[in-house]
Amino acid sequence: MLIGVAFAVLMWAIADANSSTSARRASRSALVEAGNLEQLVLDLETGQRGFVITRREEFLEPWHQARKELPEQERRFTETATSSGQRRIAEQIRQGVTSLVNDYSVPLVEAVRRGDATASGLAATAEGKQRVDALRAQFDQYTADERAELAAREDAAGANGRRAVIAAGVGLAASTALVAGFTVLQHRAVVRPVRGVAAAAERLAGGDLGVRIVPSRVAEIGALGTSFNTMAASLQDSRRRIMESVEAVHRRTARDLHDGAQQRLVSLMIGLRLARELVPETESSATELLDQSIANAQTAIDELRELARGIYPLVLTVKGLVAAVQELASRCPVPAVVESNLGERVPGAVESNAYFVVAEAVTNAVKHAQASKIDISLELGETLQIRVVDDGVGGVGATTAGSGLTGLADRVAAFDGTLTIESPPGGGTTILARIPIPD
Repeated sequence: MLIGVAFAVLMWAIADANSSTSARRASRSALVEAGNLEQLVLDLETGQRGFVITRREEFLEPWHQARKELPEQERRFTETATSSGQRRIAEQIRQGVTSLVNDYSVPLVEAVRRGDATASGLAATAEGKQRVDALRAQFDQYTADERAELAAREDAAGANGRRAVIAAGVGLAASTALVAGFTVLQHRAVVRPVRGVAAAAERLAGGDLGVRIVPSRVAEIGALGTSFNTMAASLQDSRRRIMESVEAVHRRTARDLHDGAQQRLVSLMIGLRLARELVPETESSATELLDQSIANAQTAIDELRELARGIYPLVLTVKGLVAAVQELASRCPVPAVVESNLGERVPGAVESNAYFVVAEAVTNAVKHAQASKIDISLELGETLQIRVVDDGVGGVGATTAGSGLTGLADRVAAFDGTLTIESPPGGGTTILARIPIPD
């Protein structure tokens, strides 16, 4: 609308300028025609005076020529008047010229031709002078009024042009400001949310299922954000349920191994030891076979216990997270220290998830960090905070594929947690995970 108003003002200014130009042209034409008519009156008066003084016909040539041209010139003069006031003056001048010719000049010339002595008298001459002076005064007034109107039109056109330029400039500036404001608004309302959705989709594709989009007031963007959040929450819930189901299977498997196969192996080893005691030492072949079988049974028991502990540590179920992490640290080939302020048990799903976060972080440090020590910290506040710090080579980042960090991130994200990794080259690695405690 502003651009339309600005262009309308400019069009009005152009039309006004064209009108002013036409008016100036008409005024110039009126002034020219007035000058031509006045010149004819002067030619008429000059020819008439010369004839009256000399009584010679050749002096009447300007008089005859002026009388011949007067009707057409009077018509053009009255038609070129530019206003009602000027037309009144032009009509008065035309009537005065007609009266001069018909009532004074023609009778005077006829009287001189007849030899009338009064035609050359002072009274006749004075009347002619008065008539011509009156006409010249009217011509002067007409010309002055026309020039004044012309000047007024030029001043008005200039002022209107300046006002139009200012108004158009203001309108165009306001339009530019509105376009800029609309662009900023569109960027904030559409472009920025769309970029946010694209970034969130990229993070979701990278495995960060905890990413969410801030709701937008734009209907389509808001609907897109709601659908995206619903999809991410559904994927996250699905992954959490899968992980919980897998850990439940691991827990049952570890328990079954401990209560089933391990107990049978223990019973077998006890039977073998009893059989060994019943066999005399003189039966060297039998005693050696029994000793070897007892050693193999013990090895199988130890391996089975290690396998069950790797699947799901029994101590995690019996004693909780801190005891399980401490046992993990005691078995770590790199010296590990555990610090904790946990005074009570946390939900089982959180405990198992936190334990395996620590286990994967420690395993990653042992395999890749070349560390000489590992510090493990467990703190319970609004969230369960897990910190694993090593003094290894560092340099862990997005390019360390296969380091176990991808699994860490997936595990933490499945429980709405966050994972932060600080690993400057040569400065060791700090892994910080925060897992919310469900109500």
